[in-house]
Amino acid sequence: MAQPFRFGFIGAGFIAKFQARALRQIRGVDLAAVYALKGAEELSAFAKENGLGECTVCASIAEVCNQCDAIAIFAPNFARVEVVQAIVDAVKGGAKLKGLLCEKPLGRTVAEARKLVALAKETGLPTAYLENQLHMKPIKVQMAQLAPQQKAMGPIALARSSEEHAGPHEGWFWDPTRQGGGVLSDMGCHSIACAWYILTPLGKPLTFLEPVEVSAEVALLKWGLPKYRAKLLERMGVDYTKVPAEDFATGMVTFRNPETGQLVKAQFTSSWMYDKQGLRLYMDGLGPGYAFEVNSLQSPLNIFIGDEAADAVADAETALEKATASRGLLVIEPNEADLYGYVDELEEARDAFLAGRDGLANWEYGLEITKLVQAAYMAAERKRSLDLTDPKVQEDLETYVSLIAQGRAAEQLHVR
Repeated sequence: MAQPFRFGFIGAGFIAKFQARALRQIRGVDLAAVYALKGAEELSAFAKENGLGECTVCASIAEVCNQCDAIAIFAPNFARVEVVQAIVDAVKGGAKLKGLLCEKPLGRTVAEARKLVALAKETGLPTAYLENQLHMKPIKVQMAQLAPQQKAMGPIALARSSEEHAGPHEGWFWDPTRQGGGVLSDMGCHSIACAWYILTPLGKPLTFLEPVEVSAEVALLKWGLPKYRAKLLERMGVDYTKVPAEDFATGMVTFRNPETGQLVKAQFTSSWMYDKQGLRLYMDGLGPGYAFEVNSLQSPLNIFIGDEAADAVADAETALEKATASRGLLVIEPNEADLYGYVDELEEARDAFLAGRDGLANWEYGLEITKLVQAAYMAAERKRSLDLTDPKVQEDLETYVSLIAQGRAAEQLHVR
């Protein structure tokens, strides 16, 4: 019997736990080891209870590297460079890894993402950039279902993608100086990547379409209000009177088909102010004579809980990620880890590493997504569309740090 493919996790927070739930649905894999400053024991216990192996709690990153086939980086954004440097040192010291995985976003700035790509190249290992929405089954199924239409009528010309919920779980996500911005940095990367993917003609690589223009707006609409600033300070220890970040972002990226010259549009929207059932992913695509739509809140299962019975619900998030209610008509997603693409992205990365190649999205792709996110911040700051083919804009992006990431968002967001 073949030995299981051994994943090692760096970090044991919310996303690591979600990914562990996804691993449980893949045959022939173990969560062999974890290193984290907090939560490692809990994650190890989950792995043992769910047939994912013994999952050693390690005292160092090097120790994880020496026990695993692939390392998945789920550490906070501000720790990424330090973590990858430790992995590079372990590989140079003899760790026999087959690949590296990194959760989005790859970097908080273009310079940081470029540094991570360079460090990964020092290892000579294949990489996978974990952009789960590219692996969502509804997205993949619509591509297959509409393949004849794309071939006969032409590719999708407008893609719209959004991700919205009521806000992150951990304090560092809310702190723009540690996270790298606000909701645009945290979730806009998902929506930009997914829309780019939807627009890409069948059979072409992820970066086939050339980004030529970006426009964007950012705003602080809910969490800048005095009532919610106070709640945020109490719950997360982050003071938005001093260091705010945007809770809403929207924009447009224009891409050019290098073979036909056709321009296509990707509209993205992200918010931390979606006070409805919980996390909502919405994507749609419009082609000549055809279209598709995905809405993650259209579940086959709905549950109603009245006021009298509401106290029986210990945790609203057992029903749906970022759920904000434990009573009324609730949307239930029976298998969120699969719906959101986590199962497929880990399985695809495992298969790619065993074949000695990069995952569908590699770290170079993650760098390109970082460029587009930072270009969106720059466009919002400058209050105009940016020409991404302009050499001066490209040069500026290499050293750009947004006002929001610098902790200077009050100059831009008009905090009262």
